[in-house]
Parts: sequence; C-alpha cells; structure tokens
Amino acid sequence: MDQYIGKMLDNRYEIQECIGTGGMAVVYKARDHRLNRLVAVKILKPELASDADFRRRFHDESQAVAMLSHANIVSVYDVSRSDGLDYIVMELIDGLTLKQYMQRRGTPLNWREAQHFITQIMRALSHAHSRGIIHRDIKPHNIMVLRDGSVKVTDFGIAQLASAAQNTMTQEAIGSVHYISPEQAKGSHVDCRTDIYSAGVVLYEMLTGRLPFEGDTPVAVAIQHIRSIPVPPCDLNPDVPRTLEAITMKAMAPELSQRYATADEMLEDLKEFRKNPDYELAAPTPEDVSDEPTMVVPAKVITASARVPVERREPENAQPERRERRRREVEEEDYDYDDEPPRRGGGAAAAAVAVVLILAFIGCIVYFLWNFFAKDLLTPGTQEYEVPNLLGYTMEQLEQNKTLLGDFELKEGDIKKSEYPEGQICEQNPLPGTMVREGTMTITVNISGGEDKVYMPNVETWDARQALKTLQDEMGLIVNQEEDWSDTITKGYVISQSLMVDTEVWPGREVTIVISKGPEQKQATVINFLNVPLEQAKEQIIQLGLKVGKVSEYHSDEYAEGRVSWQSVPQGEQVDKDSAIDLWVSLGPEPAETAEPSDEPSQPPDESTPVAEPTENVGAATSTQVITVDLTPYQGTVNVRIVVGDMTLFDGSVDADMNSAKSVAATASGTQWVSIYINGGLVDSYSLAF
Repeated sequence: MDQYIGKMLDNRYEIQECIGTGGMAVVYKARDHRLNRLVAVKILKPELASDADFRRRFHDESQAVAMLSHANIVSVYDVSRSDGLDYIVMELIDGLTLKQYMQRRGTPLNWREAQHFITQIMRALSHAHSRGIIHRDIKPHNIMVLRDGSVKVTDFGIAQLASAAQNTMTQEAIGSVHYISPEQAKGSHVDCRTDIYSAGVVLYEMLTGRLPFEGDTPVAVAIQHIRSIPVPPCDLNPDVPRTLEAITMKAMAPELSQRYATADEMLEDLKEFRKNPDYELAAPTPEDVSDEPTMVVPAKVITASARVPVERREPENAQPERRERRRREVEEEDYDYDDEPPRRGGGAAAAAVAVVLILAFIGCIVYFLWNFFAKDLLTPGTQEYEVPNLLGYTMEQLEQNKTLLGDFELKEGDIKKSEYPEGQICEQNPLPGTMVREGTMTITVNISGGEDKVYMPNVETWDARQALKTLQDEMGLIVNQEEDWSDTITKGYVISQSLMVDTEVWPGREVTIVISKGPEQKQATVINFLNVPLEQAKEQIIQLGLKVGKVSEYHSDEYAEGRVSWQSVPQGEQVDKDSAIDLWVSLGPEPAETAEPSDEPSQPPDESTPVAEPTENVGAATSTQVITVDLTPYQGTVNVRIVVGDMTLFDGSVDADMNSAKSVAATASGTQWVSIYINGGLVDSYSLAF
C-alpha cells in the first residue's frame, strides 16, 4: 500500500488515493478539511527529494505556477513542506488527459476540435509567457480535457523563469523527446518559442493521429527534431485544411527565425483561420502511441549525433521513384567533399580565411571591452533600474498609486484583445524585471479590450428559421432539432435550448433546440346521441370536452317529442376538443292537415325523373317538387343520397366531372324535411312544402 495514503499533511490535507505519476512527482487526491473540498496534492518523488537540483526545480514550479491565474491553467491553492515532504496543493481536475482523450477516440481528432483545443493551449501559454514563464514540457499528457470541452495546462514540473532559462540546460536537455524542441535537444538557450514548437507537435498529433518523428531510442528521436522535417499533415490526412497545416508547420519550424515569435502571433493566425474554415472532416485511423514519461537526454550525445544530414521523411505509401530520387539527393548531401584531391591555390585560400577569422575575433573583443568598460568610464555614475510589473493594473490604479511606477514614465499604447479583463494592462515594453539605464525610463503599455470569445445566445422564443441561421450559418454550430407541443410558444418558434445562455461555444459544437408544434390537439370520440333526451345529450357532449352547437326542432314520426333525432357528427368519429356538435330535436309526429281543393291540374312528372310514392296521409293534397343537388364542388365519382321525410328518393353514384348537378322529382303532401348526403356526409338539409 502507498505510504502516503491516509496521511494528514499540515493537519489539513488528508491523502486519499494516487491519481497520477509524473517525471518528478506523484499526484494524489486529497481532502482539504479546512475548506471541505477535494484537491490534488503533488508530492516530490522520494528518490528525487534528496537531489538538490530536483528540489530546486520542484520549488521553481511552485513559484512559477503561483504567479499564474488563467482559465486554461490549473490553479494552485497552497505550497508547503510537511514532515520532510515538499508538496503543492492544486485544484482537482475532473477529466482526461489529452493523450487519453485521443486514444479513446481511436482516430485523428476532427480538425475543428483540434483547432479548439490548440487555441486554448496557446491562450494558456500566452498568459504564462507574458509573466516570463516557459513551460518547457508541453505534451498531451500535461493537458487536461474537462467535461465541458475546455482544457487546462498542468505540470509545470520543469518550468523555469525566462530570466533564468539561459543559465540552464547547458549539459542536458529535459523533456519528452517526442515533443522536445530542437534547441532543447541541443542544450541551447530556450525561450517562449520552445513551448510553441511543442504545441505544434501536439497539434500535429491531433490532426494526423501520429507523432511527427519516431525512432528506436530517445536520442534517435531527438536528432530527428534537430535535422529532419516532418511529413506535412495533409499528406497523412487529406481532410486537414491547408491553412491549418501551414499554422502547424510554422509552429514546428526547426529554425527559430521561421517559427512563430510569440504565442499571441500564433493565436492571431488561429483566429483568422476560424473566421473562414474549410468544413472537411478527419477520418483515418491513428497509430496508438503509449504514454511517454519526461526523460533526460544528454545534450553531448545529441550534439555529436546531430552531424547527420537533414532528412525529409516521406510517407510510407510514396511512389518508389520518388523515394529513390530522394535517396540519391541524400547521398549527394552526404558526399564528403574533403575527399576530393586538393586544388591549386588551396593553401593561400586557407591563409586568407584564417586572417579574416583573426580580425573578426579581435573586433569582437574590442566591442566587448567598449560596452562593458570604456562606455561606463565615459558615463560615470550611470545607474540601472529594474522595470516594475504593471500587468493586470488599470491606468486609474497607476494614477492613484504613483509608487507602482517609481521613477518610470508611462506611455499608453494600443487596445488589444487579451485574456486580461477589459481595461487592464495586458502588455508592457520593456518586460517586467528588465534592467534599464537612466534615459530609457519610459514604459509603453497596451490596454486589454477583452478576449475574443463566442458565447451561446438566448434563442428561446426566436423564430426557428432565424435561430438556425444564427447558430448554423453564423456561429458554425451543429444544431439538432426536436419538436414538442406548447400552449405558450407559437408554432415554429423555439421552446428551449440544450446549452445555457453565455456558455462559451466554438464551431463544430453541438446544441439541441426544441421547436414548438403549437398547442396539443387533443381529440374526443363522438358517441350516439340519437333517441336521447336533449338535456342528457347536452351533458354528455360537455363531458366529452365538446361544445353544444345549433339545436333545431323538427317533426319526426320515428323519435318521440323532446328526444334527439339527428346529430351533425356520426357516432365513432374522432374530433378535436372544443368542437361543436349540432343537434335536431323531435317535435313528435306532424299533425294531419286537410288539403283545400285546387283549381289547377297537377303536371305529370318527367318520365325520366324518379317519382316518390305518395305519402300515406289519406285525403291530404299532394304535389310534385324537383330537388336538385349541386355537384360543382366535387370531382370524380361521388355517392349521392337524397332523403325526403322518411323516404329515400335516390341513393347511387354520380360522375361529378360529367354532371354539374343531380335532380330528382318528389311527390308528397304537406311540409317535408329534405336531407342531402354526399359520400355519406350530410351536406345540406331544409324543409320543403308540397
């Protein structure tokens, strides 16, 4: 069992479990009993605690990280020593390392996702570099991916102050060799461009799913960083946009002069690229690269081995003739021209070169003596002053507290986008800690205009078309659409969204919006109201969630007085709630009438027209009427049924395209009720006197 599990540090931090091991320290999950929260505690490895050099580096990390405060950098809560243990207390990150995230995906990352991650990494480096801190071990293992898609740079285990960086690494290059910069591999001076190179390697791996250089030994890999040029990402993954490939290759340029000078410069290119992205996706399967611990690579071995010629790696599937041509080029570069026979006059040329070198050496000595001795003699009493750190202050604060400036004068420069809050100083020249002489006591500062971020708008109650245009076309988000009923939101408008308002978003991130279908249309099944008393029928209609429509009264021989004799919607049909049902109520049988004699003879009906049989009202006067049904609103064959009183005069099919109307003759007495049905539905009804 781990000796630290259950241990209480400073009577405050209770070690619970080991959650990670780095090159110099072990990270534990612990509980802070004073503030009742979970934290991460990094403890220097026991085998290194006795090494003064490693202890110095460990404390350098404490000092470096304590100076940083940024959303993309792990926060440090406490730095202490207890029972002979040096440890740092940091925020506990709930997430995966970027290395684990890539391995779980099993493919190269979508280039939009890679662009999103590298932008956050560069923001973190920009913040660290502005405070004179170089990370020096940027790799996917030291980058945490949180559940919300944000990243945090961790493990400043070999970070050092830039002012001290040139005095280190002269005998050895420290770092993970697959991500090490050429100057680190050679044991040369390092600056912020070292982190930019390593970040470029991380971006390369995200885009291609493989590392730019591999070898049998760490030394072999380090030599390739010095002498070789990686295969362009587009050769390995054609879906990578050319602009993003150019950004990657510039960040990984072996020559410092060809590399990005600052993290802000690379950020500007990434922002410009984001404004005009190429919407192609990545799909190839990457190589599974195992975790690699931070290693110590002897600089002498690397320098001695770095005499091999520059090698441009070719893809494994390159054409044979192309590989053969490249092999011949390398052989020509390897050709030792010292083996050629000496030419005439070679001794004189060598002597001339020697004279030039001697003169150059003397010139350097004179220049050195002038700058460090004679110049001081000519300007006796000149003092040097250390430039104060003005980053994070506002102009108002500097005006109120003159001691912050001391003897320096302030010059206001430009307003720039920065992670610093709006109005604070985000850049200064000269840099903090620089020593300057009298006469150069002016500090030029740039003011932050805020960071260029994109946040989720509130699209609720928006027209769905406008919301889609804003989220998809303007912001580049992937929008999933769902529909639901709503009694308050108009149909076609947004009810809700999956991302909270003001959540930071980026192109390619998914969001779901729910669009209203309007109020839910609930339905009811109509029952039979025929032969039911009127008041009872009204109660039943209301219980079904329907409305009582028009109520009419007519004589009926079939239904008793006061009972429903007809309903507008047949039994069993589905209708929307609140629909109206019209009813007819019987007045009972129609009373018999005595017909008065008529002087005019009745006209016989047309022989082609069906004639209804006379009613059984004996002694009542009868007459013949022609009933016409208008078929112009209909098309094709329709079923027509004409009912007069209790008698069906016609029930058959009629071609509405060929006949604009259907007529029948009816002979009856008294007042009769005429009902017209088309395709089984009642379309007209009226009373007719015979």
